[in-house]
Amino acid sequence: MHDGRARIRRLGGALWLGLGLAALAAPAAAQPVPAPPKPAPDPALEAARAAFEALPEAERRAIQDALVWTGDHVGLVDGAFGRQTFEAIAAYQRRLRAPPSGILDARARASLQADAKRAREAAGFATVDDPKTGIRLGIPARLLPKRDVNPNGGGRWQSPDGRITLDTRAITGPDASLQALFDRNLAIQTPGRQVTYKLLRPDYFVIAGETASGRFYMRYAAGPAGLRGFSIGYDKALAGDVDRSVVAIANSFAPFPSAARPTLESAPAPPPPPLTPAAPVLLGSGLAVGPGRVITTAAVEACPDLRVGGRPPRGRSESGRGLTVFEIEPAARPSPPPLAAPAPESAVLAMAFAGPPDAPQLMAIPGRVEGGLLQAPLQAGASGAVLVDRAGGLVGLVAAIRETRRAVAGVVPPAAYRIVPAAALAEVLPAAAPPDPAPAEKSAAELGALMRALLVPIQCGP
Repeated sequence: MHDGRARIRRLGGALWLGLGLAALAAPAAAQPVPAPPKPAPDPALEAARAAFEALPEAERRAIQDALVWTGDHVGLVDGAFGRQTFEAIAAYQRRLRAPPSGILDARARASLQADAKRAREAAGFATVDDPKTGIRLGIPARLLPKRDVNPNGGGRWQSPDGRITLDTRAITGPDASLQALFDRNLAIQTPGRQVTYKLLRPDYFVIAGETASGRFYMRYAAGPAGLRGFSIGYDKALAGDVDRSVVAIANSFAPFPSAARPTLESAPAPPPPPLTPAAPVLLGSGLAVGPGRVITTAAVEACPDLRVGGRPPRGRSESGRGLTVFEIEPAARPSPPPLAAPAPESAVLAMAFAGPPDAPQLMAIPGRVEGGLLQAPLQAGASGAVLVDRAGGLVGLVAAIRETRRAVAGVVPPAAYRIVPAAALAEVLPAAAPPDPAPAEKSAAELGALMRALLVPIQCGP
């Protein structure tokens, strides 16, 4: 149980930095290269996948939902199997002192459901329709027995002592702007308030963070009826009991449950394919290692129309360890950061582009390198993320990520990722002065400013 709670407590650990894009100029055609060999499949994962997918969909969803309540699963309850579901099942098996095979037999599934039922009933969790907003979501009624109307006109559920509060809200008319509401919530300035995670998409946003004594999580969605969403705030001391309920609430959230879904007979014919090119896809991030060179670990072999910093590269080559070296138009750039002194464990920031593929932002995600792996909640497109320590030393690059982690209402849980250590980058890095034996630590903003001119997005498409 402790392992699952620890994973949930790390949700929302990503620190977004609003940093500008560095433009490059140089039109030229990219040269195709042989595709690198694909990683060998994991036999244990594939065996667990086969066993899981042999079950009916309802049972697959029930397993994931039960793992939420045992504190082992922090992902979507969608019946789809991936590394996250495999790890959740294995974590549950370890607590039972069973082999962590990722495969649950009928007896283990029954035990899991019994454990989840006890946790669910202890919270009094049930799905309700909020008459004030039209939202459908799960409410842990025993944690939040007090029912009221919040000052914004939505519903409110609260604990008897007021240390946990869940509010719903619906916004219509000229004020129903997702961007404006997102900006207003980010601009709130109260002592001790810190936004630790934010994500804005065309149809929803997520903001999570902490106050001096509590945590908060909010999600709003946009639809034909305006904006609908919920927020929950709770005392940090209650996180062990409340965190799993927050995950369950996020999974249950249906902002527009009454929206009609077209049947196969009534669904209109799909529109013709657009004449304009498809939108760009963010493949990863690249590190400038000289006036005319950028390296990345992103999987670029299948892209016919690469863009490095928004422009086609002049050429590319492979350099081992999954590294691709791009030749770009020379431009004045600072030198790459010095190599960090090797350490078995170290706190790092993963600097990478993420967000909308056509307008990615540079972000810094706190993580930790342990046993040659990065433990961090990475976003999609984080292949090639540059790992720097708190003094700005280069620890390595995140290796190509072939499987995107599923998010819980937009929040990606921490996971382990392979890295290319700094020592393996020596052959493509210019000669640099030895690192300072006693470097001064820098803030995330300072490190972001240092890396801004060195990182470029790697995209496929126009």
